[in-house]
Amino acid sequence: MCNVSQPDPQQLLRDARAAPDAVLGPLLQLYGNYLRLLASAQLNAKLRARVSPSDVVQETFLEAHRDFAQFRGESEREFLAWLRKILANNLARLVERHIMTEKRAVHREVSLERMGAAIEQSTANLGAVLADEATSPSASASRREYTVILADQLAQMRPEYREVIVLRHLEGLPFKEIAERTHRTSGAARMLWLRAVNQLRQQLDALGVN
Repeated sequence: MCNVSQPDPQQLLRDARAAPDAVLGPLLQLYGNYLRLLASAQLNAKLRARVSPSDVVQETFLEAHRDFAQFRGESEREFLAWLRKILANNLARLVERHIMTEKRAVHREVSLERMGAAIEQSTANLGAVLADEATSPSASASRREYTVILADQLAQMRPEYREVIVLRHLEGLPFKEIAERTHRTSGAARMLWLRAVNQLRQQLDALGVN
């Protein structure tokens, strides 16, 4: 069973309905690492030189706070899906503003659709990291979403460990390409990944997730 010591997101969601100004901020902060991880997987080097994943997430938080009255869900999973849609919209705008040379509306629609699909794929990939080692099918949702727990644990890892897990699992890159991106040999990239996965496994074990 998952023993992650965190506020109960379901209770925070209920409390946010009654007092959004007091509760919504702490609720959103629970998902900072999660959203930064997803944003990072969608930003290439050219875009990262102009804007950081944290900037995109901060904008997402501001819009979520502004539009919270429009959220109709009740569960953490529904809330995460809503946040991902806002994030996808912000990333699509970023791509349009900095990369696209033509500004026709159809391009924005295609960009938003593709960005949304890319974020959902990254979410699925993140959820698959070590998921086969969970103690039961319900372990990933006993208190918090498994993907959120993973993102929080990745945020605590050494940058090179976090990077190789993102490249391998979220972006699905082969070790040859990971080696090129990280300026290592293929063998060194594979060994780095093995050490990173082992470290992540130990962290999850310590939390009682695996």
